[in-house]
Amino acid sequence: MPDTSIRPLALLVVVQVLLIGGVLLWAALGFPLPAAITGAGASTTPAAAAASSSSSSLAPRPTANRFDATRAFALLREQVTRYGWRPAGSDALRRLARRLRSLLPRGRLETVPGHPGLRNVAGSIPGRGKAILVGAHYDVEAAPEGFVGANDGAAGTAAVVWLARALERAPRRKGDRPVRFVLFDGEEEPLGCPDAEFRECGLRGSKAYAKRHAGSVHSVVLLDYIAEKRGLSFVRETSSNEGMWRKLRRAARDVGVGRLFAPGDAGFGVLDDHTPFLQRGIPAIDIIDFDYPQRDSLQDTLDTVSQRSLDAVGEAVYLLVTRLRRQG
Repeated sequence: MPDTSIRPLALLVVVQVLLIGGVLLWAALGFPLPAAITGAGASTTPAAAAASSSSSSLAPRPTANRFDATRAFALLREQVTRYGWRPAGSDALRRLARRLRSLLPRGRLETVPGHPGLRNVAGSIPGRGKAILVGAHYDVEAAPEGFVGANDGAAGTAAVVWLARALERAPRRKGDRPVRFVLFDGEEEPLGCPDAEFRECGLRGSKAYAKRHAGSVHSVVLLDYIAEKRGLSFVRETSSNEGMWRKLRRAARDVGVGRLFAPGDAGFGVLDDHTPFLQRGIPAIDIIDFDYPQRDSLQDTLDTVSQRSLDAVGEAVYLLVTRLRRQG
């Protein structure tokens, strides 16, 4: 009978040699891992993975090109750098009001009764029937001193102005509704107003406008907190009209930015410049990413906002307003 004890030993030696050779080859290649394990594609380095994660947190690039995001972002920057802290009633805000009036089609200033020094800035495109109103507030927080409101004030204002200019150039159809563009003064509460009383002492410009013009307004699209650089997303706050929000989501999908607008609702409502119109039975929505880490702080600065985010929202709202003025 032959001695078979040598065979397992020889086999073990062969296996060890192959394993050592394999490890040496793996090391020479930089210890790569299969994509199924890393979750990565062609590049699996830590730097590439970080870059991929960073890119995915940015707003999607729209497939449409009707909103001038470059000029809108320039106006956002101008508000922050040239006018700085600009609470309601301040000289800086009065100067900004004149600048914004010059940019809006048929621009004008409209006083806010009961609040000397406060003025809404309004523009319009003619049409038939009741108007679609596109709005934002252009004042900023009275406290803390030095608050510049890159996202909370400047972003919505810039978007409304450049939506107005884009829609003014757009082809019009017989029977299109008029569109109004209103930049509300006094949205933020004045010093000394407790948070619990915001409904009474805030929203000064929009309350005055709604009281004066509600009978000629068909619906309202409000823009607030729309340019956060990373993590931008919108869920319907519960007071926003559901039918209009569905139309907004459809418009966003049609211009390639649908992932910004999640289904469902936030589970809470927001008191904002659309509220006085809702109280008068006018359908309205508030486009607001309330989950903004720099909210109401001195960190709400240019480095937290982006032209790319402004572009995504601007294109979605342009298509929404175009459809609303034609379909109601």
